[in-house]
Amino acid sequence: MQGEVRDTDGIPVADVVITLVPTSADPSVSAAGRKTAVVDQKGREFLPHVLAVGVGTDVKFPNSDRIHHHVYSFSPAKRFEIKLYKGTPAEPVRFDRTGVVVLGCNIHDWMVGYVFVTAAPHFAIADAAGVWSMEVPAGDYTLDLWHPDLERIQEPFARSVVVSEGRPLNLHHTLVLKRLRRSGKPPASRQEEDYLGEP
Repeated sequence: MQGEVRDTDGIPVADVVITLVPTSADPSVSAAGRKTAVVDQKGREFLPHVLAVGVGTDVKFPNSDRIHHHVYSFSPAKRFEIKLYKGTPAEPVRFDRTGVVVLGCNIHDWMVGYVFVTAAPHFAIADAAGVWSMEVPAGDYTLDLWHPDLERIQEPFARSVVVSEGRPLNLHHTLVLKRLRRSGKPPASRQEEDYLGEP
């Protein structure tokens, strides 16, 4: 199955997390953690801006910049801190609770990223064209969408979908996004600076 996500102006929306849960699934059974994932720091931003992982996944936080970063999160789903560092920390961070984890850097206050931790057995992220796809068995599912800039006044997005064997399913969704959004990228006034030393 596949789908496409756009905003109310018809512009494709990237970084939308799509989760799919069988309606007959036992709610006490969680998705197994995926392989170790990576959130890098390049050009003084978190890459990817949004990462979706299964609960129990270990995430590495390498710093590919030539300056120090100080990664932290105060989110209830995962509180952690990796103090001022370069290179790759020896230990990854295990995301063992579902929820949205907001990442920040204590040195560069514009830096923001998100780790979406899910127990859903099937999930995907929309690409720059707002397109996503996933392979799932035939059955009845609950589909949900999440994006860091989703307007709170929008109705909950959970929808029932039926996947039939041998029949392609194409879904199209429109999201209402906040007018002011944080990209996580350096301000335009600082993007051309060549950071060769300390921050």
